[in-house]
Amino acid sequence: MAGRIPQYFIDDLLTRIDIVDVIDNRVKLKKTGRNYSACCPFHKEKTPSFTVSPDKQFYYCFGCGASGNALGFVMDHDHLDFPEAIDTLAGQLGLEVPREENPLKQRGPDHSELYNLMDRAVDFYSRQLKQHEQSPRASHYLKNRGLDQQTCQHFAIGFAPPGWDNLKKELATSPEKEQQLITTGMLVKNEDRNTVYDRFRERIIFPIRDSRGRYIAFGGRVLGDEKPKYLNSPESPIFHKGKELYGLFEARQANRKLSRILVVEGYMDVVALAQQGITNAVATLGTATTSDHMQRLFKVVPEVIFCFDGDDAGRRAAWRALESTLSNMQDGRQARFLFLPQGEDPDSMVRKEGSESFIERIKSQAISLDNLLFRELESELDLTTMDGRARLAKLAQPYIDKLPEGLFRQLLLKKLSDRTGLDTHYLEAHFQESARTRESTTSRPEPETQNTPSGQDEPFHHSHYEAMPFFDADYEERQYTPEEHTNHTAPETSRRLSPTRQTNSARLVTSGYAIRQLLCNPEFAQEVSEPFDNLKLENDSDSKLLIDLLTILKKEPSLKTSTLIAQWYGTEKGERLQALATLDHGTTAHRDEFLETLAKIRKKHNEAHNHNEHSSFLISSLQNKRPSQLDEETRKKYLELLESKRRSLNYKESGSQLPKE
Repeated sequence: MAGRIPQYFIDDLLTRIDIVDVIDNRVKLKKTGRNYSACCPFHKEKTPSFTVSPDKQFYYCFGCGASGNALGFVMDHDHLDFPEAIDTLAGQLGLEVPREENPLKQRGPDHSELYNLMDRAVDFYSRQLKQHEQSPRASHYLKNRGLDQQTCQHFAIGFAPPGWDNLKKELATSPEKEQQLITTGMLVKNEDRNTVYDRFRERIIFPIRDSRGRYIAFGGRVLGDEKPKYLNSPESPIFHKGKELYGLFEARQANRKLSRILVVEGYMDVVALAQQGITNAVATLGTATTSDHMQRLFKVVPEVIFCFDGDDAGRRAAWRALESTLSNMQDGRQARFLFLPQGEDPDSMVRKEGSESFIERIKSQAISLDNLLFRELESELDLTTMDGRARLAKLAQPYIDKLPEGLFRQLLLKKLSDRTGLDTHYLEAHFQESARTRESTTSRPEPETQNTPSGQDEPFHHSHYEAMPFFDADYEERQYTPEEHTNHTAPETSRRLSPTRQTNSARLVTSGYAIRQLLCNPEFAQEVSEPFDNLKLENDSDSKLLIDLLTILKKEPSLKTSTLIAQWYGTEKGERLQALATLDHGTTAHRDEFLETLAKIRKKHNEAHNHNEHSSFLISSLQNKRPSQLDEETRKKYLELLESKRRSLNYKESGSQLPKE
């Protein structure tokens, strides 16, 4: 059914649905205190680490990090997209899902006819593999490649027979149908000769599905050694090769608890591996691995393994894959690279040594992303020399800059520090300064953007956020001690905050901590006075998200945690909220801590604002003047600014002086 699902219905649905009932219908839950637990349905484990909180209407796995609300669970567990999951939950409550038209946004085109034609093309090619007089050639080829009938049927493999108009005669029954087939790339129109003919002729046909299982394109392989060996459907309204992956739908259907995906180079590699029981392989569609590919893969699994030939072409493909992976390497994700012996590919290798040996090869020989990165960067450097180490730092910088903030980035910096002998803090500061320099030389005024009431349509980038772990093992329920009442001179054993909790006291200044409290206690928003502009911190990327949450909760104070996250579900902003919501707060609502946090944030904002104004005043006052020409008030402010800067840099020398004449 066409039309956008209104946000009010999604909010109401998540308010009425009980996550315990939703999950218990799919995974048997056991009551454990206030929560429920079970073995995680998303990874293999013997001891239950999957927890469902009826209070927060949220689930979290301490083993694999899977987390979300009822809607997210149904999407991931049942392999459904967003609208299908909404339909499923609504059906459980006997509700009909409304659809609305957005008057400000034109409805997208209806491609149902194109999908129908692709389904009919799949049927046509499948029949030709069984019935055409040339089909024995195709069947013989597939048998020689080790494929049986069951595997061919599973992947809907077919045969495009010789001839220029077989598919055209079958499906182009009207001018409209012919044009639709041209649009999908199944037919090709020669403008010079004004002729239309089949794109695929005398080839093995591999249908390509999207994430919903719809057929969207085809790949064709010649039976002999003619060129080109592989031919793919062109870009079309329903097919974008830079985003789709061959075999991903089949892999998800074959593995309910998919934990890793193997990326290979060809259709036959995917099918041959599946024939041998390795059903988690996918392939790009005639393109290098893109960032969109990696974003899609990491939404499905936490680990991706690239398998390439060991020749120069394979190494170039691996390097392009590495570059596309860097921006998606959030904490908890892993990428490895396996290079096969010269002249081998996954298809030939798995038939030669069997699936068990091939899997063992992956375990023992696949190298990590960081090892491949440094191996390639260091290949022509002499690290025994200072200029070689400096060159390594220079070469590594653009790749480290691509990484999102988090533990993996810090570990990669530490590895670079070990190889160059440069301190990690110096490297970080140097990289940041270089980035600022580049930005200042290339910056242009950005167009004003309108604030959107909901994050559903707002572009959002995870790299804008500071990294925080999905679960803070140190944070648990404790008695709150206001800062002014804490005895900072007392020994550790007598403090109300234990040594392992000191980090939490420091986090009270961050917007991330305030968001965590607000998600579990939305009612706190009613105690926060407006305006919220003074909660925005220049170096705290969560502050904008905090302001957005407070703005929404001021208008709708009854919203729950799961409903709040649903406002931005499926966006990077939603992922950030989900990550913060999974952190354990205990049972006590720490209202005083929350308000103290906001007070500290506002204080930092005001200090930064005053400092900037102070600096601007001094710059204008000192412009074109000698120290002897300054009045006493300006001289005093100048000295205060210098002393403040010395303190911020931990500069020990005292006795600030004005510059001499």
